[in-house]
Amino acid sequence: MTRALLSPSDWRRPVVRRTTRTLHALLLAALFLAGLGPMLWLAKAAVTPTQDTLRDPLALWPHGIDFANLSTAWTRVQIDKYFLSTVWVAAGSWLVQLIVATTAGFALSVLRPRYRRVLTGVVLTTLFVPAVVLLVPLYLSMVDFSLINSFWAVWLPSGASAFNILLVQRFFDNLPREVFEAARVDGAGPLRLFWSVVLPMSRPILGVVSVFAIVAAWKDFLWPMLVLPDPAVQPLSVRLPALQKFVELDVFLAALAISTVIPVVLFLVFQRMFLRGNALGGAVKG
Repeated sequence: MTRALLSPSDWRRPVVRRTTRTLHALLLAALFLAGLGPMLWLAKAAVTPTQDTLRDPLALWPHGIDFANLSTAWTRVQIDKYFLSTVWVAAGSWLVQLIVATTAGFALSVLRPRYRRVLTGVVLTTLFVPAVVLLVPLYLSMVDFSLINSFWAVWLPSGASAFNILLVQRFFDNLPREVFEAARVDGAGPLRLFWSVVLPMSRPILGVVSVFAIVAAWKDFLWPMLVLPDPAVQPLSVRLPALQKFVELDVFLAALAISTVIPVVLFLVFQRMFLRGNALGGAVKG
């Protein structure tokens, strides 16, 4: 029998029902303002002249609209150039994270080595290590391998994502083992089992990991700033703060708005994987 805070008899009382619905509406409005408020403000400020933004920054409607801010940001701030660098950084980080997460999850979940529990515990332990502690040794490693100003300096460390590995491993744990046994009986080796059986069954979790990886790489600031000191290869997350003092406020806000397009589009494309819960269903059971 399912228990709830309010019983069916309480729900039949008009006062309780109206109060609960009012609280739900207020909570939804608060979540809307907290989640979409900053993005909507940025979209408004991107097409608002600087003086209007400074005069009344919280105005719901701009007094003037200047769509030229977007074209000026694209040409003057060279958004196209840094946009391409950002795409390269995000694409490489996504590919490396996907390869590491799927192969490690496959090894721990499907191949099941003898020390599987110990290895899983070691991976889980790394989640409790603050990322800032690893900055100096990781940076010195990039220097030793002469990877500074190379996209590999961003791509390779991004693959060490314990969260993605554990997420994929948990999903693989809930795949039907009978399918794996049938594939082995048919003569499938580990590589064929991974490529032809496990990956086609794991498209939902691959989509979720892909969104996590791309969004994390798109907004990362500190590590790309350290290993990509050359402005010609820096992504938007690094170049835009550096260019802020050289451009007008309205143009800078327009550049920020353009840089947020890809993460927003990715969420809209993959939102069903998050909202339905089907994608993470296999990852949270057990």
